[in-house]
Amino acid sequence: MRIWYAGLLLELLAGAALRPARAQTPDQPNGPLVVGAYGLGSFILPHTPSVRHLAVSHPTGVELNVQRQTNGAAPWHSWYRYPKVGLALTYYDYHNPVLGRSYAASVYMNKAFWRTARQEVSFRIGTGVGYFPVRFQATNHKNTIVSSRLNATIQARVEYDVALTEHLGLLLGVGLNHYSNGATTKPNFGINLPTVLLGLNYHQQRPFVPLSTDPAPEPAELGRNFLDLSTSVGWKQRSDSDPAHYLVNSVTLAAGRRVNRKSNLVAGLEGFYDRSLIAQQRADERQAQSEDPSYVSGPLDDVKKAGAYVGHELLFGRLAFVSHLGFYLYNPYKSNKFYYERLGLKYHFTNRLFGNVDLKVHRGAADVIEWRLGMTL
Repeated sequence: MRIWYAGLLLELLAGAALRPARAQTPDQPNGPLVVGAYGLGSFILPHTPSVRHLAVSHPTGVELNVQRQTNGAAPWHSWYRYPKVGLALTYYDYHNPVLGRSYAASVYMNKAFWRTARQEVSFRIGTGVGYFPVRFQATNHKNTIVSSRLNATIQARVEYDVALTEHLGLLLGVGLNHYSNGATTKPNFGINLPTVLLGLNYHQQRPFVPLSTDPAPEPAELGRNFLDLSTSVGWKQRSDSDPAHYLVNSVTLAAGRRVNRKSNLVAGLEGFYDRSLIAQQRADERQAQSEDPSYVSGPLDDVKKAGAYVGHELLFGRLAFVSHLGFYLYNPYKSNKFYYERLGLKYHFTNRLFGNVDLKVHRGAADVIEWRLGMTL
């Protein structure tokens, strides 16, 4: 099931990344391609004492990527000053049999903030899916970093590209690669890899010249309100001692407004039902009874929760980067703090139908990955 969801995520993101000019007319060509190959050198950041015993090796790797330079065929290209969108394949050898190797596919956006005819400094951020053949299990209990074969990956880096020839560029960069399963399986400490990279880029066109087009009109949706109704599912493991995966559901009603070319502001009400909290209460009762035979259990607390949130959607055509801050209004079983955060990606398949992949977080700790389907009313 998680493999199917991973494929859906990559299809959603790659479709948005490498086919950015969906609305262009036949006489508007696609933007030029940039193809790269890089060597990676990293170390494991000991972000918690539980992973310090693994932060002793120096992982090395290779990345292959292809990126398309946006050229003005869609209005948002010029609004963001012509970023690149790309697909990367990343391999790491951790030089530690406890961790083994990893393979990842990710999509990303690469935004230049300084560019000349021969040089470019840019910031890149992306997300995707990583595969770890070696993971935490009874025969590999020291691997507190990776407990599932499939993990989400987030990449951020700064790159410097300088021309060696008309089409060939030398690439230097520093960045951070993060892998985590979002609490789907525990232990879930994740792995952070500060990375330096060196490689070559082949530029189909250098220097880049955007299409000569008229300035794009303001979006028709600017200043309009909208209403979204959606539902999500997710699975999480309660603890590493309980192998079961529990279903988590939510229902959300959100109102929003397109405030400018790049942004929606949203506010919403939502309800949650996390079945792992029922299992947690029963486990707590068993523990109490084992410590005190006279302990008498009572009715379980209601695990349903209701909350309200405010948020922002950063728009890239049909794709949006979502960030929410929410507060629980109904929370009888105090399993977490009174607030939560959400980061995710939203993609409009049509003008009305959309899908999200979101990470719900409590005070910096992943709670659940939400797979959302919704409709704009």
